[in-house]
Amino acid sequence: MQGVGVTTMMVVVQSLEVGLNNIIKVATTKGMSNLVFIVYSNVVALCLLLLSTFIYRRKRPSSPITRSTLCRIFILSLVSCSEQTLMYTGIGYSSPTLASVMVDLTPAFTFIVAIVSRMEKLDLKLGSSKAKSIGTVVSIIGALTVTLYKGMPLTDDDSDSLQNTVTVAPFSSHQSDWLLGGLLLSAASFCLSLVFIIKTWIIKDYPEELTVTTISCGFVVIQSTVVAFAAEGSSKAWALGFDMELIAILYSAIFVVSLRSIVHIWACRKRGPVYVAMFTPLGMVIALVMGIIFLGDTLYLGSIIGATVISSGFYGVIWGQAQEENMVHEKNGTFRFVSSSSSQAPLLQNKSMEV
Repeated sequence: MQGVGVTTMMVVVQSLEVGLNNIIKVATTKGMSNLVFIVYSNVVALCLLLLSTFIYRRKRPSSPITRSTLCRIFILSLVSCSEQTLMYTGIGYSSPTLASVMVDLTPAFTFIVAIVSRMEKLDLKLGSSKAKSIGTVVSIIGALTVTLYKGMPLTDDDSDSLQNTVTVAPFSSHQSDWLLGGLLLSAASFCLSLVFIIKTWIIKDYPEELTVTTISCGFVVIQSTVVAFAAEGSSKAWALGFDMELIAILYSAIFVVSLRSIVHIWACRKRGPVYVAMFTPLGMVIALVMGIIFLGDTLYLGSIIGATVISSGFYGVIWGQAQEENMVHEKNGTFRFVSSSSSQAPLLQNKSMEV
């Protein structure tokens, strides 16, 4: 039952993130600075997190935080701030479409870094390890299919749309900054994978999700403010109107910076970084469904094929992880979390999982 709870929460926060992307599209057309947006959303989130921490810790004091843990949290905030800055800057040089393609590389980056850092142990002799490896690759292929291949329309009879079955516009652009945008977005995706790895690294020794998120958010506020002041010379960029800009900031602060961050680090403790990263391609499926239901978007064959492929790959990873947990359970007689194909994973072998 706990696995279902973690999966449900991950789907919820992924849906909320898709909603933020749509709101930001509207807000940026009104002239909102992305760098200033990062500062404001993190400031509001920090206020909410401080209040939540104060209320939660009145009856349950947190464990003492060590200097080593504090340094790890600072590194987490630095990478997180870099990821947000690179992502928004990369979109400015290219497009949101290219950003969606690059973000889909996050599971692959996370899987590779997890193996290098020994959070995942790749043993292709085991079926569970094969399932996770193949599932990761399949999910990425499915996400790229949704993005790049349109196919024939299934809910629209417009015959003209049949002539263009492959979407290649992002890669046929003649803008000189397109390559730079792609490189920045690739770097942002890699930073996002590092965020998942570092969160797991922190939470294995200091299982206090709310405290870690609050301190990290405070560091991000300082770092993002320095970046924004250096990049935005005009004071007009900091002006905030009571319109879609304010809605975007509040939405991001409550549901993305605060809620998503807590759920991600909690899921990293329960299931590991690769599991959390696997929901990145799933966001494209959620965006597709939301667009059809709420915006009346046309359903294309490529979307159906891509969504099916993503679901298959996602199921493969989930099945592989479930098999690993069953092996550890049978071997030790207790349900103990392990995110690799071996119960000897050095970074995670000592963390128990509450049932």
